[in-house]
Amino acid sequence: MLANASISLFYIEYSYLYYEKKFEVFVFLMYNDSLLKEGEIMKKQVKHILLLLCGSCILAFGMFNIHDQAKITEGGVLGLILLFQAWFSISPSIIGPVLDGLCYLTGWKVLGFQFLKNAIFASCGFSFFYSVFEHLGPVFPQIKDFPLLASILGACFVGVGVGLVVRQGGACGGDDAIALTFSKLLNCKISQVYFVTDMTVLLFSLTYIPFINIFYSLLSVMLSSWIIEKMQKGS
Repeated sequence: MLANASISLFYIEYSYLYYEKKFEVFVFLMYNDSLLKEGEIMKKQVKHILLLLCGSCILAFGMFNIHDQAKITEGGVLGLILLFQAWFSISPSIIGPVLDGLCYLTGWKVLGFQFLKNAIFASCGFSFFYSVFEHLGPVFPQIKDFPLLASILGACFVGVGVGLVVRQGGACGGDDAIALTFSKLLNCKISQVYFVTDMTVLLFSLTYIPFINIFYSLLSVMLSSWIIEKMQKGS
């Protein structure tokens, strides 16, 4: 009887220790799994932010060091920024966020709050990097003597820079927000919306840019729009 009771107590104690250890292992595994998931989320967020900043930096570099130096304008809000710079001597680092903000307010309901956050972040990044490049001075001052090269090279910088940001669900400028908004509302290609807005701004740009430069600008915006669309579809 006593022996049976001792065996029962031993069995109960052993079972308790066994299940307690299993529970500890279970909690440990769950905790580590949670840490791994948090680590993956953090890694994705850091990559997301870096790509937004990278796209903004590439765009700002191309805009200042190529387009601005060669007097080749962009269409849409990017071209409008250069237009304000030519008309009123307002730095793109100042007028950029203002125009972008107006466009973001127009399209945020269609594109969503996450897009709005990404776009504001990328826009601020563009203004920061453009200001930095302004202080550093032009890297290719002689690019103005090669307008065809400038239009192609500038389009590559603009297309890749904006394309990186668009793939991350954001926009570098208000024209991207407008293009994405109307592309979604009208169910048309983003390049078609870019073409309409670009042509409108290019016509106004004739007030400070010679016609031949507008030709190169048109070539640039067509190539950059094509690159952006290809990168968006590849996302």
